Amino acid sequence: MLKDKAASLLQDALDEDKSLFLIDFKVAPDNSIKVVLDGDNGVSLQDCMKISRAIEHNLDREEQDFSLEVTSAGATSPLILPRQYAKNIGRKLKIETETETFEGNLAETNQESIFLEWKAREPKPVGKGKRTVQKREEIKFSDIKEAKVIITF
Repeated sequence: MLKDKAASLLQDALDEDKSLFLIDFKVAPDNSIKVVLDGDNGVSLQDCMKISRAIEHNLDREEQDFSLEVTSAGATSPLILPRQYAKNIGRKLKIETETETFEGNLAETNQESIFLEWKAREPKPVGKGKRTVQKREEIKFSDIKEAKVIITF
């Protein structure tokens, strides 16, 4: 009952602001509600407060006691939804698949996959030494085990 009502209120609030989208929603047995959001332009404190109020002000604590936590996906949180990749174009990502790990700049994304680019040192085809080459890899969303933005200072 509480979960359904909270989910409905959350969806209504997200429908009002199309730039925000849901990453995770849980209601624990002790009625603690946790909402994790992300947004095409990031998530501000005001965005979290707006979603929190939309849920909290429409639930009755007299009927059922609950706690509510609305947060944004953290900078070190893995990317889960394809929509999260679009906002990170140009940033450096670490992508793990079942067989390989890639690190590179996210160049583009489409409905099925992402494209990473990076520079690598490879042996020259003729002679001694190495040369720097530009690499590009297409990785399908279905092949990604984990993806994280690499934060550099």
